[in-house]
Amino acid sequence: MRHDVQVEVLRELLSQLDAGVNADAGGIMACPAETYTCPDLAAKEWAVFFKGHPQALGMSGDLPEPGSFITSNDLGVPILMTRDASGTVRAFLNSCRHRGPMVEQAPRGKRSRFSCPFHGWTYDNSGALIGVPMEEQFGAIDKSCLGLIELPAVEKYGVLLVHPDPKGVIDTDRVFQGIADDLESWDFGRYVLAHEQTLDMRLNWKLATDTFGETYHFKRLHKDTLANNFHGDVLSYRSFERNHRMVLCLKGIDDLRGQPESAWRIEQGGFPVYFLFPNVEINVGDGRVAMVRIYPDPKDPGRSISRVSYYFEREVLEANPGFAQMFSEGFTAIVAAEDYATGVTTQVALASGLQDQVLFGRNEPPLHHYHNTFRRELGLPPLPVRT
Repeated sequence: MRHDVQVEVLRELLSQLDAGVNADAGGIMACPAETYTCPDLAAKEWAVFFKGHPQALGMSGDLPEPGSFITSNDLGVPILMTRDASGTVRAFLNSCRHRGPMVEQAPRGKRSRFSCPFHGWTYDNSGALIGVPMEEQFGAIDKSCLGLIELPAVEKYGVLLVHPDPKGVIDTDRVFQGIADDLESWDFGRYVLAHEQTLDMRLNWKLATDTFGETYHFKRLHKDTLANNFHGDVLSYRSFERNHRMVLCLKGIDDLRGQPESAWRIEQGGFPVYFLFPNVEINVGDGRVAMVRIYPDPKDPGRSISRVSYYFEREVLEANPGFAQMFSEGFTAIVAAEDYATGVTTQVALASGLQDQVLFGRNEPPLHHYHNTFRRELGLPPLPVRT
C-alpha cells in the first residue's frame, strides 16, 4: 500500500473515531434466507464461481523453490501445482495418463518427479511423461502426447492462481481489479509459509465469508479477544467491481496522534483485509499475512471448508520461531470458536425455514457488496437498499 494511501486511510479511521461514526452503506439491505440454504443456488454457485472461475491456491511461499509442489482437491478437480526447474509455476490434473490414479497424494513437498503408484508411469515437474516401465511390453506410445493434462496457472503479486478447466482463461487484470496496486506494494512473494489449518464447519460458505465483512460485532462477539487490540464500529472501506479492501482499526492508532504523518505506517493503526472474488480473504499484519480460502460443499449448502494459511517475513520467523505457531493457532481458534461457531447457529436457524431473511445494516457495507456481487455474477437482480 503506497504511503499516501496509508495516510489517507489512517486519517479516515481517526476521523471516524473522533466523530463516533462508521463506514456507511447508505441504508439497510434484506438478504433472503435461501441465499444460505437453497441446494439449487449452491449448485449454480459451484458451477459458476468455482468450476468456471480462476482460483487462488495459495501464495508464492507455498512453492518456495524449484521442485516444490502442492496438491488440492477442493475444486472437484484433483490439482497438482509445481514450480518447475526454471522456476515457472505450472498446474496439472493430478491424474496419470495411463489408468488415471493421482500421481501425488501429499499436500505439499519437494519432488522433481512424480510416479504413479499403480504402474510407475513417471512425470517430471513440467508435466512431461519421462518413464514407462516395460515400455516394449506395453506397446508403442508417443510419450510427448501423454504428459499430465495442463491447467492454466499464473503467479501474480505473490498469489498462485489456477483455472480448474484446461480451456479456462485467467485474466489477471480482472482477478485483481481494484486491489492490484496494493498487492504489488506488499510484495507477498517474500513471505514464507509457516502454518496452515483447516476448518470443516456446518455453515454455508457465504456465511463464513460474511464473518470477515464488518466490525459491528467486535465489541460484542470478540469482547474478550480481538476487542483487546481493535476498535470496533470503525472501518475504512473501498469496494471495486468484484473485490474490496477494508481496513480495521487497531488501538495502536491512538499512538499516531501528534506524530508527523510522514512517519505513519498502516500496520501501526490499521489492519488491511482484501476480498478476492469469489472466496478469498487476505489479512495483512505487521510482518505476516493470513490467507483464508473458503470452499462450499456443492452437495450441501450447510457445509463449508476453510483453508487458512499463514505466511511470515523470514526475519520475523528467525527472530521468534514460536511466534508464528502461537499467532496462527490463536487466530484460527478465534475464527472457529467465535465467528464460525456463531454462523453455525445461524445456519441451523435459517434451515428451519421460519426466518425468511437476514438484515445487513448500513454499518455493514462489505456484506452489501459481497452479496450483490454474487447475485450479479449469477444473473440475479440486486438486493435493494432501504434508506
